[in-house]
Amino acid sequence: MNTKPFKISLYLPSQAAADTEATITKWNIAPGDAFEKGQVLAEIESAKTSFDFEAPCNGTVVKILALEGDTISYEAPVVEIETDDADMKNDIPVAGAVKTDVPAGSLKKETQPGERHLEKKVCILGIGGYLPERVVSNIELLKEFPALTDEYMFGVTGIKERRWAKEGEKPSEMAYKAAIDALKRSGIEAKDVGAIVLSTETPDMAMPSTACILQDMLGIRGVPAFDMHAACSGWLYALSVARGLVVSGVADNILVVSTELQSQTIDKTDMETCFLLGDGAGAAVVSGSRDGHPIKNVILKADSKGLHMIKRAVPGYKIPMGIENLNPWIRMDGHALFRFATEGFSTIIRDLTALSGWQSDEVRWVIPHQANRRILKAAAQRSGIPFERFYINIERVGNTGSASISNALVDLEKDLHKGDKMVLCSVGAGITIAALSLEW
Repeated sequence: MNTKPFKISLYLPSQAAADTEATITKWNIAPGDAFEKGQVLAEIESAKTSFDFEAPCNGTVVKILALEGDTISYEAPVVEIETDDADMKNDIPVAGAVKTDVPAGSLKKETQPGERHLEKKVCILGIGGYLPERVVSNIELLKEFPALTDEYMFGVTGIKERRWAKEGEKPSEMAYKAAIDALKRSGIEAKDVGAIVLSTETPDMAMPSTACILQDMLGIRGVPAFDMHAACSGWLYALSVARGLVVSGVADNILVVSTELQSQTIDKTDMETCFLLGDGAGAAVVSGSRDGHPIKNVILKADSKGLHMIKRAVPGYKIPMGIENLNPWIRMDGHALFRFATEGFSTIIRDLTALSGWQSDEVRWVIPHQANRRILKAAAQRSGIPFERFYINIERVGNTGSASISNALVDLEKDLHKGDKMVLCSVGAGITIAALSLEW
């Protein structure tokens, strides 16, 4: 009996238990090509070995989902095909892959890493942000660099000005203002908050946590509050943790905040960092009991290969005395970071889009951590989503680290429509990489 042709995604076969990803070195097929079972579709390299990616059936290529040179997780699809091979409907996918052709009433489908235990819908109720009043232009900073021009720095970074905190302003104070804004936009009061998760690389002090300081400022007692450190990916990491707390029943109406006071951690004579970094705070309320903007999927990663690319040896937002043997400033290897971040952004955007079951042309907005305009433009070219759909506000606010996505969302909110599909993504020191899909 002939089987009606159907579409299915193919995944790379893992070659070793320790492998988590592989690089596509060459495709031997293109969209529209017919192929036979056993034909070599692509040549692959992993950390452990090189191998051929062979077709598991006869079929036709519908769409190539990954480019040559891309490093792809074994949990992400690499090619969409059409086949009439009935055995492929019963094919067991790689770990983490969801089989798409499951008859109604059959066994519960397998879940992907971003979907585990998500019978309960979790939503973002509202977004808040805060930027300091002080505007610092490139012209002001160029006093230390007489050989450079405003036009050159804008071309390199995409930034014309940034916000820096006023003297005496603390990270917790910025966090408080962003939190109040998010609570107001969410329609809930501070007393309704069940937990506080706060991301920062510039806490008020080593301890107590800035989350606990914020808890006191909000007048909330008896709920969990803690800090997270994941650099520029911190807010997305924190949203994912909050989502897990909601699903597990630990808390509801969770306040997720990020606050970064970076202006006091910058060497004003270091061109790599002083033009990039700004100050700011952002917040959101995550709930499992109220309607809002549903979180679809999350991918979190870290790659210690990039440990050396962004560093700071001294914690906190204040530079302490007696640190002669330590470098207290944020230091960055800009050239290495450019390549690493471009690949990190483009790969995770593609992976999350596929994980969410979306085509690239369905994504209305990509809201990235505002790393550097050139990095984001290069990432867009490799992600398959036009740069025009990347929301960029770095020109006015600089790179505010983990606070940048929430503040970009605040800027963009007036132009958002119900049902807009969005990818939020970040790459930060660690190297940490994160992405979250959201429907407005």
